[in-house]
Amino acid sequence: MIRPEMPPHRNLAEISAFLGISSDAANPVVAGVTSDSQQVMAGDLFVALQGESVHGAGFAAAAIKDGAVAVLADAIGAEMLHDANILAPVLTCDLLRSRLGELAAWFYNAPSRDAYVAGITGTNGKTTTTYLLDQIWRHANLKSGLIGTVGIRIGDVEYPATRTTPESDEIARILARAVEVGVRRIAMEVSSHALVQHRISGTHFKSVGFTNLSQDHLDYHGDMENYFHAKRLLFKAQFAERAFINVDNEYGLRLKAAIDIETVTLSQHGPADWYFDRIARTPTGFEISIRGTGGVLIEAATNLIGQHNLENLLLAVAIAFDSGVDPLVISDSIPSLCGAPGRLERVSPNAPFVALVDYAHTPDAVTRVLAAVRERGAGRVIAILGCGGDRDKSKRALMGRALHTGSDLPIFTSDNPRSEDPAEILREMVGELTLKPGALVIADRRAAIKRAVELAQAGDFVIVLGKGHESGQEIAGKKLPFSDREELSSAIGALK
Repeated sequence: MIRPEMPPHRNLAEISAFLGISSDAANPVVAGVTSDSQQVMAGDLFVALQGESVHGAGFAAAAIKDGAVAVLADAIGAEMLHDANILAPVLTCDLLRSRLGELAAWFYNAPSRDAYVAGITGTNGKTTTTYLLDQIWRHANLKSGLIGTVGIRIGDVEYPATRTTPESDEIARILARAVEVGVRRIAMEVSSHALVQHRISGTHFKSVGFTNLSQDHLDYHGDMENYFHAKRLLFKAQFAERAFINVDNEYGLRLKAAIDIETVTLSQHGPADWYFDRIARTPTGFEISIRGTGGVLIEAATNLIGQHNLENLLLAVAIAFDSGVDPLVISDSIPSLCGAPGRLERVSPNAPFVALVDYAHTPDAVTRVLAAVRERGAGRVIAILGCGGDRDKSKRALMGRALHTGSDLPIFTSDNPRSEDPAEILREMVGELTLKPGALVIADRRAAIKRAVELAQAGDFVIVLGKGHESGQEIAGKKLPFSDREELSSAIGALK
């Protein structure tokens, strides 16, 4: 668990006063705030949140056994605790999930106010943008941190992540630890789920960035309008000072018109505050010239692949400049920048063909990534893709069409079928497509990867889409070890 080594200590009466609630309970000293019963340490206040299927109050007894000195719950949770004869002090608070972030930020002395925290949201590009921004900061010899899908890093110390954006109390602890060790630049991915679920409550961002919006998560949000409004929540004065918005898409233009905080626009082509004055393809990437606020000129060569990564780079560059990095330092950093793990990541570089894995799991991302791969050479594009079970079913046919259109040899397979029948998911992916010669449907993901490698010839591209950096495959309620990188490497090794 990430937490400051020297946390503030406050008593329960102070916490009650902050929340504006009365309490006749005992007044123990509290050393930490956590909503995860498995991460409780001695002296903690355990916050019992309502989960998707169970209430956190059901874990209060275990939390107290592990050292929690008090419990904070909503009315339902407080009643459950009363019925369970919990002996520790219990505080009751309305709207608990939204108040938790405010409480945690106050408890840990508002750490986001002591750093330049950049929040990045959008359907695609969040992870790559945060990684590029972090690399620029590190090139400038600035201590930095990352919070996102692939993991959490504070300075040079890495921690695993369980989801893209942590719970609000965990964010406060991460930022408090970062500030404690001198980290003053932090790039954070902000998901739409986190915004709706109040997970960034209490966090202050110096800047927030919007990449793009395309179909995803409609199983949760219902439709694109709800999805857009969820993303828009980040762009409010209560969270952020300044917005950086990619206006090369419809939703970016809508967002710019809908918000009332300072806005900086970005475009590959202009007119915008930040734009590419020149983009020239090279054998390894692009030569670029960027124009920015105040007449800034940044010229460099990049090895990043694909037009979509130029969007990510432009956003990272603009925020890096806003955070105080000299344009000359930014220019000097660009040739060495690389994408995030599992994003157009090359596997087995000595293979006779190019082997890649990528996290693309939306129709737009699949289209963009396959177009980027096709730009790189004349060989065939052999692509493997599946759709997750128990998720947005409406995008499956769109994903299948993007795979079929964007590759020479598409292979439809499974990707985390969860509780659903993999064969039914594949039927929905293929839909009404008339499959091109050579197209395959192979439900077993390992077998699909192996077959793609067997079919590849010198000069071809084999790309496995959907999982990227992930190391598990969820089938029939069980999460089994599975890495696209390892499977692709193993299949290539078996050719020898």
